[in-house]
Amino acid sequence: VPVVSLNFSGLEKDSGFPMTLPLMRKLLACIYYGDLLVALKAQTEPYETHKGDAAALQEKWLDTICGWVMEDKGWSGREIKAAMPKIAREFAAIPVHRVPKVKVGVVGEIYVKYSPLGNNDLEKFLASQDCEVNLPGLMGFVQYCAYNPSETARLYGGTFLEKHVSDLILDYIEGMEKVMIQVLKDNGFHAPLPFRELVKLADGVISTGNKMGEGWLLTAEMIELVRAGYENIVCAQPFGCLPNHICGKGMINKIRELYPQANITPIDYDPSATRVNQENRIKLMLAVARERLAEKAAGQGAQEAPVPAETAQSAAEPQTVSV
Repeated sequence: VPVVSLNFSGLEKDSGFPMTLPLMRKLLACIYYGDLLVALKAQTEPYETHKGDAAALQEKWLDTICGWVMEDKGWSGREIKAAMPKIAREFAAIPVHRVPKVKVGVVGEIYVKYSPLGNNDLEKFLASQDCEVNLPGLMGFVQYCAYNPSETARLYGGTFLEKHVSDLILDYIEGMEKVMIQVLKDNGFHAPLPFRELVKLADGVISTGNKMGEGWLLTAEMIELVRAGYENIVCAQPFGCLPNHICGKGMINKIRELYPQANITPIDYDPSATRVNQENRIKLMLAVARERLAEKAAGQGAQEAPVPAETAQSAAEPQTVSV
């Protein structure tokens, strides 16, 4: 059975078909379209006034983009710049009622993070708990993989080309990245940080030499989520996954030290772990999140409360002091 393997370490020698430059450009474009659709649906669906609008629009655009792929179009820079704003405008036009909700970010090992089979439908479970879910895009991991070879050469020695080849790849990817980020901002949605800014978040926290598995990217994504208001984080990891236990679970205390509002819970996903236990641990995290959300709402209400008329009148009257 031919295997299509997206890896940068040469683990799969026979991928089933040659990975040409045009095919790579199409794949990158499709990943960005996917990241955009996931971000738009996640930030619209919890607030939509008519349930199902965001999911239906996402399916419509998935069918459209798949049609473009079959017709060999939609992947050039010019076409991406034309298509992405249209997609975002249609999501922004969905009627919504924005009310405060618990915002939850999901990070972790690449398979368990994205696969409903691997994480027991984590995203669907969080949605059932009336949360807004932020699932960082797949392109961040692709950029991380492209960045690491040059970082290895800079840390341990290598040729000039080896030290700078990643910059060439990232420069090309940044063209599409800028379009997606700007489109999200222009339509009132939260946009992720550019990858080069994400790298800076690791400074003073974890070395970019930690690049086994998801490595330093896992730590940087948690910091980005906390700073963006998604301070409630599920760190999903396979049982016994050493890189995730170091760069994910092992960095939680450091992140809490820097950002006291961080509410992070690591969850092991393994056939031997019961779904009930996993969901109960997440519910405990959400209980803390809801308590903090209520306290924040109460604090804002106290600040915005109107001053009673008699109090304002008495404050305006001259005061007489008897000696």
